Parts: sequence; C-alpha cells; structure tokens
Amino acid sequence: MKVPTGPNGPYRLLARALTAGVLVSASACSLPGVMRHADAPPIVPPATSATPSLTDAQASAALITQGELGGRWSATQGGATWRDGLLKTRTDVPDCQRLLDGLYAEDLLGEPTGARAVVGLDESGNAAQLRYQVAAYAAPSEVDAKLAWLRTLPAKCAQFTSTDVRGGRLNVTVVPAVLPGVGDAREGLRLTMSGASPADAGGGSGAAPMLTLDFAAVRVGDRAVSLTNGGLGGAAQDSTQQAVQVGTQRLQDVLAGRPPTSAPATPTSAPATPTSAPAAPTSAPVAPLTGRPTEPLTERPAETADTTADTTDTTDTADTDNTTADTADTVDTVDTAQEG
Repeated sequence: MKVPTGPNGPYRLLARALTAGVLVSASACSLPGVMRHADAPPIVPPATSATPSLTDAQASAALITQGELGGRWSATQGGATWRDGLLKTRTDVPDCQRLLDGLYAEDLLGEPTGARAVVGLDESGNAAQLRYQVAAYAAPSEVDAKLAWLRTLPAKCAQFTSTDVRGGRLNVTVVPAVLPGVGDAREGLRLTMSGASPADAGGGSGAAPMLTLDFAAVRVGDRAVSLTNGGLGGAAQDSTQQAVQVGTQRLQDVLAGRPPTSAPATPTSAPATPTSAPAAPTSAPVAPLTGRPTEPLTERPAETADTTADTTDTTDTADTDNTTADTADTVDTVDTAQEG
C-alpha cells in the first residue's frame, strides 16, 4: 500500500484505518447470529431456600416434659445455686477451662444459628436439676467437630484442680458417659467435683459437697439436643439416658410432621368417682338380745331407734322379774325345810 506523502499524509492514513474499523463493527452487528452485549441476558444468582431447618414452634414442640421423666420431676424453680459456686471456677488447663465455661453457659456445641428452645426441670429425690436444649446449627460438620472435641476430654481432663472465687481448691474428674444409640452422632460426659472449698463447705465438717453432673448431646441433621443433669445430691444416670432417648425421638417426630410418640402424664389429685351405688341389705336387722327382726328403717329412723331401746328395756325388765320369782321360790323352799 502506498503511504500518502506530504504534511497531512500520516493523518489521512490514520483516518482511513479508523473508518475501516467502524465499518467492520457495523457489519458484524448486522450479521444474523451475532449477539450484541446489550442483548445478553442478565446473570441471575441461584435461588436459595429461605425455609429454616428448625422453626421456633418445632424447637418448642421437641422439648421433653416432666411427665416423660416420671413423677419425681417438676418445672424448675430457678437456676441452682451451685452453678455459680462450682462451675464458675478457674483452671490452668485450657481444654478443661473451656469445658467448665461451656457447662455454665450451656454452649458446648457452639452458638446456635437458628431456632432454640430450653426447658428446666427439678428432681425432688436428690435435688438434681436438668437443663434441656433443642437448637439448630450452621452445619452438621460443625456439630460433629464439637462432639469430637468432647470425646477427647476424658483423656485431657481426667483429673484436674480448679479454684473458686474464694480461693478454695476443687478436685475435678471427667469420664465418658454411656448414651443410647440414637440420632446421627452423640457424646456424653460425667463430671464430678469435690474438695474443701470454703464457699461450699457446710456443717463445720470441712468437706465440701460433691457435684455430679452429666452432659449429653445428640445430633439430628444440623439440629441437636443437649442437656445437663445433676446436682449436689448426685445425678441419676437412668434419667439422663431416658431424657436422651425420649428427647431425640420427639425431635425426629416433630421434624417428620408426626405427633410425639409419648404424651406427658397429667397428674390429678381428685378422688375417683364411684361407678356403682352400694348394695342394699338382703335381710332386715335383728335385735341383739331377742334375735327377732326389728322394724325396718323407714322415714323416722330416730323413732325406730327409740322403739328398739324400749323393746330392749322391756326384755330386761322381764328377765329381772323372772329372776326375782326364782329367788322367792328358793326362799320358800328353805323355810319349809326348816319347819320340817
């Protein structure tokens, strides 16, 4: 191609190149099948489900009730005093401190990301308290990670010492707790705490009461049930296992839209209503002295009683007369013998 010369030669060459580019672009836009940027469909992000995995109503319906644990349990009267005195202690072992903090705050499985419901129950036999929680979490893997950490504590915190706010030293032990094989994953622990803490020693004996506390957690999908059960009088293992068994089944039933398999018993103190009237006597009453039937009770029971009393008096008088006559006959016989 011949390059134009002269002072305006390079500018004319640039103008021709720009004109050719515009023509090519216009031709491409007019060709069929060639999509222009303005015609491209907008990018729509994939829709995400807004339905929560656990609603507030479902969480409340999945809570266990006092009737499902037996007659010794009732609605709680408030947080037990030992929670502040014994669970808010300090230790130098990080994992063990995390355990104590989680038991006190009731968040050993982490902070729930969805619905949550909690119920407290008190036991009258050994003054134990049960705290039961149903909650939804971000993902099953997060709950499993917490359960795996809990599984290591019987080795990491088998025995350690904690200090309360008054400087008292407490001996703490942690052992595994056996749970029913329910749910997708589960873990249980039993913690005991004892020592001569000035905050808890009583009666001048110098020995502090022993706290026994069970912890149990069961995962169902990305939901979980968790509980603590115990007190200064001990923790009944059968109550812990029953709460886990019944509570997990209730949660599964609620999630499936089924009614709970067991309903709480309704206590009643009213006496039972008799189903039939007492049977009427088949024979008339008899007088105790004569053996003869008395008049049946009719409209005037008081008069009948008087008549019976009169009959008794008459009988007694007759017996007295007979006795007097017999005595007189005896005297006559004696007098006759003396005259002879």
